[in-house]
Amino acid sequence: MLAVLSGCASRAEGVLIPTTIEAKGTSKVDVLVATTRKSSSVPGVLFSGERGKEPEMTEIAVSIPPESKRKVGQVQWPSRLPADPSKDFATVAISQLDANESRQWLRAHLPKSRRVLVFVHGFNNRYEDAVYRFAQIVHDSRADVAPVLFTWPSRGSIFAYNYDKESTNYSRDALETMLRRIADDKGVGEVTVMAHSMGSWLTVEALRQMAIRDGRVSPKIQNVILASPDLDVDVFGRQLEELGAKRPKFTLFVSRDDRALQLSKRISGNVDRLGQIDPAQEPYRSELERAGITVLDLTALQGGDPLNHGKFAESPEVVKLLGNRLIAGQTVTDSPIGLGESIGALAVGTAQTVGSAASVAVSAPIAVFDPNTRRSYNDQVDRFGQSLGGTIQTAVGQ
Repeated sequence: MLAVLSGCASRAEGVLIPTTIEAKGTSKVDVLVATTRKSSSVPGVLFSGERGKEPEMTEIAVSIPPESKRKVGQVQWPSRLPADPSKDFATVAISQLDANESRQWLRAHLPKSRRVLVFVHGFNNRYEDAVYRFAQIVHDSRADVAPVLFTWPSRGSIFAYNYDKESTNYSRDALETMLRRIADDKGVGEVTVMAHSMGSWLTVEALRQMAIRDGRVSPKIQNVILASPDLDVDVFGRQLEELGAKRPKFTLFVSRDDRALQLSKRISGNVDRLGQIDPAQEPYRSELERAGITVLDLTALQGGDPLNHGKFAESPEVVKLLGNRLIAGQTVTDSPIGLGESIGALAVGTAQTVGSAASVAVSAPIAVFDPNTRRSYNDQVDRFGQSLGGTIQTAVGQ
């Protein structure tokens, strides 16, 4: 806790004041930001952690330092203002938009893929936290998308857990409406929604409401990525059922050493949180397979976050995977066994015992539970086992 607080104390306040300073080699990320927060009169803050009466839209351009001056996965917060774009993240332009201007922004920023990425942040995030983190994800993943951020009223305090949770409930209708408007735009071809931590609750609830109102989730919303989801596993199971059979494809990032979710579990009745399950253990292994959910276990990855709650955005390998595969809606795995060179590690389907029994050397920082991959692998094992009189079948233990 002290480490987190001391890290925040070294940051400058009011970083959303646009700077006119320029630097060579920088990159720029334009983000459309929708929020249910209350506007702030403090310069460079824009929106507080309190709840606004109506959603508001803003276009924010963020400058990213040159590649030689930063590490992939990190946000370089300025220690003082004005920010130095050569080494710091810096705000370069801000524009308040109405509904019509927001639609125009979306159409102007759609890439050839016509894909939109909507990001919903998690617990303990101020407005500027969400903006800069999302800009980092978009830049580092090199995702071919129009980036849209939905930021809800979080007070940005580790002591405001219950307030933040109620703020997600407060924001469900606004997120649902925004997602529907994006999906209804004729220029949009596909939508991926990525949520972190408590934002996962908000995201799945908004999609659940859409399914109840419309009979299904919009077919354009094809992929949902939940990173470190702060979701009661029992509640998530019920939410999935209510999304219906034609729901989006879900991918989860989990980590059993997530200290933030360990605390959430204790204050939420000691029920497992979705983001810290072991996907190789029952009953989760069978349930995830039946639901067709892909899980990436990041437990062995070392991140810079002392709570191990933000590995999905800080790991260069994972950020690259986001841009190359998941945001684009592609299958995580290329082969019956794992990811291969795509993340520089071998990943072993649903259970590492399969790889061990087959004497496959596994030293992967990322383990992947991919139901489709596992079924393909099992079919191959069955055929090969039959041809050898069942020898392989016995070795694998099936």
